[in-house]
Amino acid sequence: MLELQPPYRRAVPGDAKALAELGNMAGDGMPLYIWSGMAEPGQSPWDVGRARAGRETGSFSYRNAVVLEHDEGVAACLIGYPLENDPAPADYSDIPPMFVPLQQLEDMAPGTWYVNVLATYPEQRGKGFGRGLLEVAEAIAADLGKSGLSIIVSDANAGARRLYERQGYIEKAKRPMVKNGWRNRGANWVLLVKNL
Repeated sequence: MLELQPPYRRAVPGDAKALAELGNMAGDGMPLYIWSGMAEPGQSPWDVGRARAGRETGSFSYRNAVVLEHDEGVAACLIGYPLENDPAPADYSDIPPMFVPLQQLEDMAPGTWYVNVLATYPEQRGKGFGRGLLEVAEAIAADLGKSGLSIIVSDANAGARRLYERQGYIEKAKRPMVKNGWRNRGANWVLLVKNL
C-alpha cells in the first residue's frame, strides 16, 4: 500500500462526517437525495451518509478514502478504487435507473483507478488541494499497476472539468442523466480518462 505523507493521510472511521459532506458536494446533492430514500424512521439522510462513509466495505467507505488536513481539520478528500481489468458483462436490469448511465460509463474504463469523489470544502478552495489529491490518485493508480485513471463528472460542472482537463484527463464518452426527481442543472454524465 502506498505510503502517504502529510498533509495527506488515509481516512479513518472518525472522518465519516467530512466524507459524507464532501461526497455530497462532489455529487451535486445526488448522494443526499439517495440517502433520503434510504433513511429509516428517526434517521436523517446525513445519518445514512455518515454510516455509509464509516462502514468497512462498499465503494463509498472510509477504507477507499484519502483526506487532506489543513488548519487541523479535513479540508478535502479523495475517494476511489480500482476497476477490474476484465469485468463480467453488466446486467443493468438489476440497477436503479438513476445509476445505469453512471455504471455504463464506469464499465467503459476497465483497468483504471476510478476517482469516485474529489471535493474540497468551499472555504478551502483555490489552494491547489484538488490538484494535489489528483496527484495522489495517480500515485495510488501507478502503485497498483493500473493503466490509468477515470472520473465521471456532470456536464454542468465546468470548474471540476477544467481541473481534470488541466491534469491531462480527456473525454471518452457521455450518457444522459436519469434524475428521478433529483434536481441538477446538468444534462449528461461525462466520462474522463487519463492514461498512465
